[in-house]
Amino acid sequence: MDYYPKSSILGTEGPLEVKINVYRFTHNSVPPRRSPSSSARGSPVHRRVHFRPIAGHFPAGPFAVLVCLQLNGSSLRRCTVNRFIVVCMDTMKVVAQNSRHFSYGNSLESSIQLMSPLHHHKTTSGGSDLPTETPTTITDFPRKRKFNTHEFATNLIKRENNPERALEIFNKVSHQRGFNHNNSTYAIILHKLAQCKKYQSLDTVLHQMTYETCKFQEGIFLNLMKHFSKSSLHERVLEMFYTIKPIVREKPSLKAVSTCLNLLVDANQIDLGRTLLLTARKDFHLEPNTCIFNILVKHHCKKGDLESAFEVVKEMEKSKLSYPNLITYSTLMDGLCGSGRLKEAIDLFEEMVTKHQIVPDALTYSVLINGFSRGGKTDRARKIMEFMKKNGCNPNVINYSAMMNGFCREGRLKEAKETFDEMKSAGVKPDTVIYTTLINFLCRAARTDEAIVMLKEMKENECKADEVTFNVILGGLCREFRFDEALDMLERLPYDGVYLNKASYRIVLNFLCKEGELEKAVNLLHLMLDRGFLPHFATSNELLVRLCEAGKANDAAVMSFLLIEMGFKPEPNTWSLLIDVVCRERKLLPAFKLVDTLIMKDF
Repeated sequence: MDYYPKSSILGTEGPLEVKINVYRFTHNSVPPRRSPSSSARGSPVHRRVHFRPIAGHFPAGPFAVLVCLQLNGSSLRRCTVNRFIVVCMDTMKVVAQNSRHFSYGNSLESSIQLMSPLHHHKTTSGGSDLPTETPTTITDFPRKRKFNTHEFATNLIKRENNPERALEIFNKVSHQRGFNHNNSTYAIILHKLAQCKKYQSLDTVLHQMTYETCKFQEGIFLNLMKHFSKSSLHERVLEMFYTIKPIVREKPSLKAVSTCLNLLVDANQIDLGRTLLLTARKDFHLEPNTCIFNILVKHHCKKGDLESAFEVVKEMEKSKLSYPNLITYSTLMDGLCGSGRLKEAIDLFEEMVTKHQIVPDALTYSVLINGFSRGGKTDRARKIMEFMKKNGCNPNVINYSAMMNGFCREGRLKEAKETFDEMKSAGVKPDTVIYTTLINFLCRAARTDEAIVMLKEMKENECKADEVTFNVILGGLCREFRFDEALDMLERLPYDGVYLNKASYRIVLNFLCKEGELEKAVNLLHLMLDRGFLPHFATSNELLVRLCEAGKANDAAVMSFLLIEMGFKPEPNTWSLLIDVVCRERKLLPAFKLVDTLIMKDF
């Protein structure tokens, strides 16, 4: 307990820590009394009392505890606590409830009056030394989490990269009393296991779900379908569709049918797709909607079977629930343009607008613009774009990109740049693809300087160039025999934070070998190997042969050793030529090393 003295002869105020000695005596025994001859600091008398120190919790039943309070070495008070006392150490604060205070002994010479702030004690006797009640505030400290919530368990599993550890967490939280897994916890563990291809554990969790009483959503199984499709487990995609009914306890929706069918059709699993549609109609009484029919139309158009695609559209028109929409006609037009049937595509576009009153969007116009541009009729594509603007549909990046590609294919760079400027004037911000398209054709037209200027413009407009853009520039420099600039770019760009792939180095190395720049090719090969890039197999063989033909046996031997360490296996003819050149120059030690390498690597 915290005690507050009303008058302090010790010169301190506020809460004082007390030191207590706690003893237990038998129920029928008499509390110990202090001998008159004992001093103020004397020990408790053990006469007629069985004493033993108390540690920990008090047992139940009637008992009494003698508490001798000591303050600064002076015995002040003796009291009996009948119900509750907490003892942590010899020197501590004591919290007591329902205590009864007894009168001071005759031997107590101090006039200090003590009181408990947790209990109200009124003294009937008058006097100026009576204690007064002092209010106190008990602070509640935040308690440690006792139970895991579903959100906490989900986040814990999501952050775990190891699938076995994630599954262990999933199982451990279920052992908590009162905790039951729900849709979100099952969804995250199944996603984690499917992502790591732990299919055996995944099947175990799916089996466990059949015994759960919580409500599941079919979205779990749609996500699993996508994972299995990526792993080319197409039978399991269909199996997930069949699993929806027993676990979700509802028949699959049309969204589940369309998702499963789209994955199977994209993977060219037509037989499984047919089985799916028959099962959906026979067992679940699900009739195909427009989305499902559109998947079939897309499949026939990809195959080039446009007649079958139009047959599907006729079936759609017979049903009011699956009438053709904008996506249906856009897919058909794309198929017609891809087959070179541009006139039929325009006729279908006009039929869609006039007969079926379907308003085209930017994607539909893009199909036509791209189709006519690829077909060498870019002027007609420009007229479609003008028609598009007049009907209140603003062109987007895709539309302008298709137009620019068409002009570039025809070698009309002037019109391509005009389209580019028109796009910027219309407030459409060019992206990396647009810039790369224009840079590519400028480089192929031997206008690499203009391409480099456009590359700087990209940086000024905060449009980040990717490795494809830089590969185009490197190719343009090499075609103009500006090898020093290309090599400088390869050396500098990684330090500027630009990622280059192996194609970047191979482009320059191929040109150097082709043009006989062997010294520069050897230096570039050293740079490639230092950065962990292995040249193309054919290029490596060609470089070794050219070094041998040029009489550079030392360079050829060094390059061969470096390439072999990176896993390169030269052709037999290259080995023969290399050893022959080294021996002719009387460099026997390198020749022996090459033979030893040939034997050890089992070439």
